[in-house]
Amino acid sequence: MLPTFQIPLPDESLRPLIQDKIDNLNKPKGSLGRLESLAMQVCLAQQTLTPSLAHPCHLLLGGDHGIEREGVSVSPREVTWQQMVNFTKGGGGVNMFCRQHGFHLRIVDVGVDHDLSQVPGIIDRKIALGTRNFLHSPAMTEAEYHRAFTVGVDLVDACAAEGCRILSIGEMGIANTSPSSIWMSLFCHIPLAECIGAGAGLNAQGISHKQAILQQALDRFLSTLNPQPSALNPHTLIRYFGGFEMVTAIAAMLRAAERRMLILVDGFIMTACALAACQLHPEAQAYMIFGHCGDESGHRRMLDFLHAEPLLSLGLRLGEGTGALCAFPIVDSAVRMMNEMNNFDNAQITKYF
Repeated sequence: MLPTFQIPLPDESLRPLIQDKIDNLNKPKGSLGRLESLAMQVCLAQQTLTPSLAHPCHLLLGGDHGIEREGVSVSPREVTWQQMVNFTKGGGGVNMFCRQHGFHLRIVDVGVDHDLSQVPGIIDRKIALGTRNFLHSPAMTEAEYHRAFTVGVDLVDACAAEGCRILSIGEMGIANTSPSSIWMSLFCHIPLAECIGAGAGLNAQGISHKQAILQQALDRFLSTLNPQPSALNPHTLIRYFGGFEMVTAIAAMLRAAERRMLILVDGFIMTACALAACQLHPEAQAYMIFGHCGDESGHRRMLDFLHAEPLLSLGLRLGEGTGALCAFPIVDSAVRMMNEMNNFDNAQITKYF
């Protein structure tokens, strides 16, 4: 059975008080620009004038994809488990940024096609040895889909028990740009060809092959729906194409929003997960801060569909949640502005507007 989520919309009655505090900080009105609107979002999400980013946590979720067997990625699937092991040794980009910004990193195997159960530092929540090939069948069964949701909820609850107020999520899963592109096409009503990019580094021929395979998979899926248009509900689309790490991330986002935790959203794949989460519960977006606009084709269009304004644009496309982590200091600055800047009265400065 799927978990249910009761996500509260922020109470807008607090907005005037937050704005008054922002406007009375000892600075020209509006002079801190995006930090001010970001502070407003954080304060509304947490329903307070004194927000907190206590105990930041990062979930790094690993899973393999059956569609990888169709040659849609330049990287072979064994890279997934090899990188997962590398993360336990502190050698990944995600490790560096978590250390830099003080995030508690949890490395979680939810569906890697390799036995990692004895590797110290990896949390074993494996649902299966990768998903099925969605060119031929749904990526996961309903039972597996439900399990991924349960794992996502449990992981967030463990972070919350430690006092976490802000969560970022990253992924490791070769070929996971493929389901992301299909979700983008279906949820944003954009032709699939405009949603497909190079992933980990495909050349033009590789992108053409990827497009052909994904279009074939999508056409086959859509042909099975008639006369059942109800089959196009978000849960069906997410389960048919998604990866275990992606569905777990969706559930984690929804649970975090339910608990009024801030959610730092990473690049193309995690934005696709955020898009899917918002299809299920639109109110979750109030808790999402989009860290960056990545270099993968289509990411900007997906952000535009969500009316999301990313904090950074650095040409990133590593994944792992690295872009979200890079954006954290900006969120920290917005919170420090609210909690540490003096106001005109206390500073004995004439308010001139």
